[in-house]
Amino acid sequence: MLELMPILFFLVVCLLLMLGYPVALTLTGVSLAFAGLGSLIGVFDATYVSLIPNRIYGLLVNQNLFAVPLFVFMGTMLERSRIAEDLLKNMAIIFGSLPGGLGISVVIVGMLLAASTGIVGATVVTMGILSLPTMMKAGYRPSLACGTLCATGTLGQIIPPSICLVLLGEVISNAYQQSQLDAGVFAPDFASIGDLFAGAIVPGLLLVLFYMAYIFITAILKPESAPAMEQQGREQADSKIMTALLIGLLPPVLLMVAVLGSILFGIATPTEAASVGAVGAMLLALFKRGMSFSILQSVSIETMRVTSMVYLILVGATIFSSVFRGFGGDELIEELLINLPGGVVSATLVVMLLIFILGFILDFIEITFMVVPLVGPILLAMGLDPIWLGVMIAVNLQTSFLTPPFGFSLFYLRSVAPKEINTGDIYRGVIPFVMMQLALMVLLALKPSLVTWLPSVL
Repeated sequence: MLELMPILFFLVVCLLLMLGYPVALTLTGVSLAFAGLGSLIGVFDATYVSLIPNRIYGLLVNQNLFAVPLFVFMGTMLERSRIAEDLLKNMAIIFGSLPGGLGISVVIVGMLLAASTGIVGATVVTMGILSLPTMMKAGYRPSLACGTLCATGTLGQIIPPSICLVLLGEVISNAYQQSQLDAGVFAPDFASIGDLFAGAIVPGLLLVLFYMAYIFITAILKPESAPAMEQQGREQADSKIMTALLIGLLPPVLLMVAVLGSILFGIATPTEAASVGAVGAMLLALFKRGMSFSILQSVSIETMRVTSMVYLILVGATIFSSVFRGFGGDELIEELLINLPGGVVSATLVVMLLIFILGFILDFIEITFMVVPLVGPILLAMGLDPIWLGVMIAVNLQTSFLTPPFGFSLFYLRSVAPKEINTGDIYRGVIPFVMMQLALMVLLALKPSLVTWLPSVL
């Protein structure tokens, strides 16, 4: 009975989540219900419940997690103050004369916006509202336009700095220390959030280059699919391009470089850098739009909403993991993974497949706090590099969120796409981008140094 309880527990949680019940409340309610049931029948040690308040308090005072509301504030401010909209217009001026120039502009703007928020839904919806009508009016094939927007919206999973990498970095760091302590190493090495940021830069930029190359090649081979803006009768002057570069592109890029650079070079912690980003976004909004009180109020409310959601899920996941360990679930998972034929390779493939499937029903935040703490220490104890594992999980989830028919990114774009664009267009459009992301995962598996080189240098 004891061996079956953690499996039954996990399946009940997944079933209720698939039925649409709130994630944080489901994790908390089901966990406490199973803990009570297990105590009654004598298969659960109630000591694990008594440890939960201390674990929750430790999360609430964690300095690294303070970066979450600040990064959310920065990204929301860039969105609500219409800086992202101006950025898209200026990028279209710069790249418009190239084949597929508008699509390339969308990728670059989406990359910057995704890096500042890291929330897939917010990025896809924002880019869909801003870019999809423009791309359709410019004559882009619906499937190419939709695929570009969906894929660009998922870049927040892998492009630093984003709250997804902040959260994943914190969990991977804890899992790495736990794996070393379990192995009897009482002076463990650390894998910081900054290390994960550094490890994600090269894969993230490779993915952006893949996207832009695909759009450019498609525009050359099939000009009717992605016409250049000049073919729409728009002439561009050098002075307009220079103005777009200096006024439209440079300030947001400098803000991102300042935030990320200060973390990578050890000048500031992620929380300190996020605070600089939040203030910088406010100054950009003030100079560009004359930031009003209503904008500041709406940004603050959205920041509070997202932060509350993150912390509530974090509390629920903490209770879930405590009860799961109380039933011996961590030992069951370790036994299953270690005994797989093929060793660490098979174990990694199984975990990646599980995370990929869970990505259809759970958001990144739930998977980060619910699944990674359970499997992370086991895989790291088998010899995997923590930074490589963190980046692979991020790319894996990014691919899951983009894969038909259940990818979250597809549903978000469908919610803002005009009626003349059918769901089939969206599904067809994302397939090449899913292939590119799978190719990136294979490349990272064959060449781990693409992830580990930059952190080792820094």
